[in-house]
Amino acid sequence: MRIKIITSNAGKMREYAQALEGLGLEAFQGSVPYDEIQADTLEEVVGHGMRDLMLKEDSFIIDDSGLFIDHLNGFPGVYSAYVLKTLGNQGVLKLVEGVSERDARFECCIGCKLPGKEPFIVSASCEGFILDAPRGEGGFGFDPIFSSDGVRSFSELDMGEKNAISHRGLAVKKLAERIESEGSL
Repeated sequence: MRIKIITSNAGKMREYAQALEGLGLEAFQGSVPYDEIQADTLEEVVGHGMRDLMLKEDSFIIDDSGLFIDHLNGFPGVYSAYVLKTLGNQGVLKLVEGVSERDARFECCIGCKLPGKEPFIVSASCEGFILDAPRGEGGFGFDPIFSSDGVRSFSELDMGEKNAISHRGLAVKKLAERIESEGSL
């Protein structure tokens, strides 16, 4: 089965392609403009985007993800893409400079619409913490400053390792289980 991933993020697309390939699904990138709102939760953002996309597409996957830092009351959260563009990883590290409690989590919310099926949303998260400095060359976004195990940043993991534990990897597994349970695979 082929599934269109609507994203302009090349790193996200690579993760989807690798994760879904192992499940017998072929992901391909699609560029379809849709209304992206700022809201309080990832689910609201994805739900709104899905409603707009269903007017244009019969089948697609979209997601919204965010880094939620406990010390910053969940910031940047739904504003993660904007914060990454404006402050970057170094700016986020400045916000937690001198803070010993650096608990954080990545969250991913995936919206899926398949032909002839009702749309649905799945979500997953990965607990971890913010490192003292960026580490690693792989991954994208906040990966260099986030660690789930205290040993390596997400940027230091190969894609298979990351997909096995990350917010997006866990959400994709839920997505595949849902698609399979509906008899679409």
